[in-house]
Amino acid sequence: MKAWPDNPFLQGYYEPITFEANAPDLVVEGEIPKELKGTFYRNGPNPQFPPENEYHFFTGDGMVHAFTFDNGRVSHRNRWAKTQRFNIEKRLGGSYFSGVNPLATDPKLLDFVLNDQQGVANTNIIWHGGRLLLLTEGFMPFEMDPKTLDSLGTWDFYGKLKTSMTAHAHRDPRTGELLFYSYWTNGPFTEGMELHRVSSEGFITESYAFEAPYSAMIHDFVVTDNYIIFPVMPLTGSMDRAMSGQSPLAWEPEKGSRIGVMPRMGTPADLVWIDADPCYVFHFMNGRDRNGVITIEACEFEHAPLFPYASGEMTPNTHPNMSRWSIDMNESDPKLIRQTIGDRGAEFPVIDSRFAMQEYRYGWYTSTDLKVPAPIPDSDFIYNCVDRIDVVTGEVDSYSFDNCYVTEPMYVPRSDSAQEGDGYVLDLIYNRDTNTSDMCVFNALEISAGPIGRAKVSHRVPVSFHGTWVGA
Repeated sequence: MKAWPDNPFLQGYYEPITFEANAPDLVVEGEIPKELKGTFYRNGPNPQFPPENEYHFFTGDGMVHAFTFDNGRVSHRNRWAKTQRFNIEKRLGGSYFSGVNPLATDPKLLDFVLNDQQGVANTNIIWHGGRLLLLTEGFMPFEMDPKTLDSLGTWDFYGKLKTSMTAHAHRDPRTGELLFYSYWTNGPFTEGMELHRVSSEGFITESYAFEAPYSAMIHDFVVTDNYIIFPVMPLTGSMDRAMSGQSPLAWEPEKGSRIGVMPRMGTPADLVWIDADPCYVFHFMNGRDRNGVITIEACEFEHAPLFPYASGEMTPNTHPNMSRWSIDMNESDPKLIRQTIGDRGAEFPVIDSRFAMQEYRYGWYTSTDLKVPAPIPDSDFIYNCVDRIDVVTGEVDSYSFDNCYVTEPMYVPRSDSAQEGDGYVLDLIYNRDTNTSDMCVFNALEISAGPIGRAKVSHRVPVSFHGTWVGA
């Protein structure tokens, strides 16, 4: 195999590993609580072959890493998501798909690319209706066996899903209902969207089609007790740009943001679109509503990072901060009010999932102490901190790692009946000094005390995006 290209997103922490492995009993430093029983799955990009053309790490082949906790011991297993793209390149023995512009793909594979339903399955991973599903927006869910991580192929909800599935679906912990949306449903970079409701058993019960104000990348959305919020922000999609060889996705702040608010039990006919200033959010922490007032915590960027302006010039470096959004739906002309509630940087937020869509107190996320320089272009410092925020008091508790990357944390309650915050936070870190990774466990309300236990992986676990916890 050729060497990896001189691309910062293919070196160091980002450099793919070229193997699948089983590690049945990781070395543990400190103590792994015996109450932790289950598997923490993480999903991220790991191309199997060095790219032959321009590469964007959002488009590498998906690889899942599973860490199983049992009676104070931790095992590790990793497997590629063997999608149709993966299998074609495996058979051909090299990289054939464009990582930035699908129309730049090898001509003999272009028809496949334009009709591919599986993509690279590299962004998120969820457990619902007894199935482990890998999600990448713009494509159908991809199923894996939860124990072996064998690839099982496309999952279409018993034939009911005809379009793609968003990377971020949200489950109501009280009813078990899963809500998700699709965008670009009328073709690449179109305005078409769909909303889907899925029962706790995994059956689609309702689907609605509607149109966004303009074509945009809509990575996440918000669900509360009484509302569904669709944030359309000006990271726009354009077929004209794609056809001319430019980035199909670009930042166009002049379009402003449009925030769609729909009653939870309503339909798209009830959607209200609210004009707002341009900003970008990849991830929302949680949302709730009281007496018609919606409150949301969001990891907000001034502009979308890692993408160019429509002119082709790259956008400057930017860090997201924790922001609070408020919308009073009692007003005849509702407005979006935004307030910064943290300035340390904040991304990849999680909560105690038992409090999703309702009043809650604690959230955990990645941040930076601005002490470890980043090796990638248009970036300054790496995210080396795990933070906990109290959204009632604003208090932030943080732990900083030396020369390490952190990933999206995961909260696990001590028991099903434990109070909010009484549990553990898991975080997979990468140590740049040793080129290895550790699965770290924190007491959730004592983050600044540091990890109470580490399960040590003898190799690097490359960058990953999102994960999920499935109890034993």
